[in-house]
Amino acid sequence: MKKLVSLLLSGALAVGLLAGCGGGTGTSQTPAGNSESPAASTETGSLEGTTLKVGATPAPHAEILEVVVPILAEQGITLEIVQYNDYVQPNNAVEDGSLDANYFQHITYMNDFNDQNGTHLVSAAEVHYEPMSLYAGKVSSLDELPDGALIGVPNDATNEARALLVLQQEGLITLREGAGITATINDIVDNPKNLQFSEMEAAQLPLRLADLDMAVINGNYAIDAGLSMDDALATESADGEAAQAYVNVLAVKEGRETDPAIQALAAALCSDEVKAYIEENYNGAVVAVF
Repeated sequence: MKKLVSLLLSGALAVGLLAGCGGGTGTSQTPAGNSESPAASTETGSLEGTTLKVGATPAPHAEILEVVVPILAEQGITLEIVQYNDYVQPNNAVEDGSLDANYFQHITYMNDFNDQNGTHLVSAAEVHYEPMSLYAGKVSSLDELPDGALIGVPNDATNEARALLVLQQEGLITLREGAGITATINDIVDNPKNLQFSEMEAAQLPLRLADLDMAVINGNYAIDAGLSMDDALATESADGEAAQAYVNVLAVKEGRETDPAIQALAAALCSDEVKAYIEENYNGAVVAVF
């Protein structure tokens, strides 16, 4: 990738990115580069000497960011990756300015987090989609699922709805009409197998799989636990509303999405190098959307 040598060129990149990489949801025109950000440039009019501090969960997000490190280095940008094992701290860190951005969450979770916590996060780029899948615990197949089986689902609002949609997709439950991506267990109107549900933090589901009959697990946590898409009993349809509602984004604080360094990061995440890496390494568990 050619080195960006001026803010003017970076600005042109930003325009192209917003059109070609499923760009940000924020429309703020707040000037970029506030003094509280960890990002700093030592050369006026250039990205040379800039450091970006980005939070990510280990897989696939931190792994994908590692691919971006040399791309940004060509532009004089140092990418510092800070790993997290939860969904709360990296958002708070972007909000308080201790991170420039994070890359770990889907857009629906980000929007819900803003609503629940009064934060001001926006998407700078839509990068990939992780199909959510149903995995076997004590029970090895859907045909063997007994009456009253215990199913693990995430306990946060957006991912629980997503898990319930997977179960509905497989005919295990029926949700109230229109519940969609806001569905909760209370929206189940038909449950012929009298399934029981264990709601827990999404990261805990792979660790507790042996105690459950089955569990619906987020793609990143499935990858972390060494679960393969080939072993999934059911997988979220790529043609459903989930594919759009749960696209994973590069999140920044509102006003930073037009920052040239953030735009360079977003462009690198939506590069051919990253797409090839995703296709070669995740066996369909991660799907690039650009």
